[in-house]
Amino acid sequence: MGKRMGFIGTGISLAVAGPLLLLFVLGITAGRRADTALATDELVEAPAAGVIAVELGDLYVKPSKITVEPGQEVVLLVTNKGMVPHDLKLNGTTGTEMLDPGASQQITLGKLDASAQAWCTVPGHKQAGMVLDIVVGDTASVAATGSGHGSMHASTAAADTSATIDPQAKPADGWTPYDPALKPAPGGTEHKVTIIASETIVEVAPGVTQEMWTFNGTVPGPVLRGKVGDIFTITLRNEGKMGHSIDLHASKVAWNDEMRTINTGEELVYQFEAKYAGAYMYHCGTAPALHHIGNGMFGAIIIDPPGLSPVDHEFLFVQSELYLGPEGQPGDLAKMQAEDFDAVVFNGYFNQYAFAPIRVEPGQRIRAWVVDQGPNENSSFHIVGTVFDTVYKEGAYLLQPDASRGGAQALDLQPAQGGFVEFTFDEAGLYPIVTHKFANVGKGALGLFQAGEVHSSGAAGH
Repeated sequence: MGKRMGFIGTGISLAVAGPLLLLFVLGITAGRRADTALATDELVEAPAAGVIAVELGDLYVKPSKITVEPGQEVVLLVTNKGMVPHDLKLNGTTGTEMLDPGASQQITLGKLDASAQAWCTVPGHKQAGMVLDIVVGDTASVAATGSGHGSMHASTAAADTSATIDPQAKPADGWTPYDPALKPAPGGTEHKVTIIASETIVEVAPGVTQEMWTFNGTVPGPVLRGKVGDIFTITLRNEGKMGHSIDLHASKVAWNDEMRTINTGEELVYQFEAKYAGAYMYHCGTAPALHHIGNGMFGAIIIDPPGLSPVDHEFLFVQSELYLGPEGQPGDLAKMQAEDFDAVVFNGYFNQYAFAPIRVEPGQRIRAWVVDQGPNENSSFHIVGTVFDTVYKEGAYLLQPDASRGGAQALDLQPAQGGFVEFTFDEAGLYPIVTHKFANVGKGALGLFQAGEVHSSGAAGH
């Protein structure tokens, strides 16, 4: 159905499928045809005498350590046996070009007098373990660089270089929040959408910017909405500086086809039929997927349940975490691995709906869709001052109005889960929007509904 690009044939042997599945667990999507990747051994000649062969794979370097003599000319034959582009540079500056899958390059690093490291410069790959230790002499120690070789407790940068959020700061004049209003599903049964992957400097809290990896320049990315049976034709265009991909959780397609990584300047058409209702996430799955999701490459898919009742307002709240790197730089992968977040936010910005309360009127019926994008933290979505009379979670109604007069106080979600709640406000006033995991309310997961004409300065609490 629809246009398929770069598909892997159905005759994949178990010997091939096993490594591919391992790559999927690591968060990698296929970047080239399987026959290209598998032909690598045939393309690479044995290195000449004195030349050290180094293999780059998806999130590894083999060998991970070499020992050379003081004053020895270090010559490497570097081959990319992975499925996405990689390079290898001494101290991150001198080395190979960006090598496509299957490509090789011989480089001379010169005569080294002290131990050093070389690594892949694709963002996140060094922190995920793509590091070569070059030890000069038997007793030399490798200079500490904080790469951690993929350690869960590694630090990508000194702690004092990370940006910090001032919880008392306010946005500058002219700041506008991410619009939480959710538009109805568009007419028609096919939805054609172009999504552009890029790296963008984004303000994530008052006065704090990060290089976020984005879909269409925003965090979260554009909302995809439709009905069961609709066809979505997504054109993913990579205008970034690294490989990106897209995984739409509402789809049923082979991950090694539409979900594959595409390189800078490439496009991919991803088509699927929405066969099930629900509130889904989509995200970049390029390795390390944790870094891409944690750095903002996600969005929401809303597939309406049949017979969805009308309401006065629909809003979308996407919960995620911030793992701050240095000002204007990408988020810290080591923090993501350690689940050491700096903030938990709705729709990508610290406390944004406390700064810009969402205006409604008393008595209006409201539906709030919620998707927990994570990548790590759960959510207990709660609105102070009201009771939910309808709860829909992961494709099923848990509560609807009936003679039992049942009510709910929270919508509990794990990462990659979603749903909606419905409610009204009985009187004019301010109604805080929080996750009832209250440690996170003070870390940015706070907003306000303003029902009617009331004074809206400041944020209320439980």
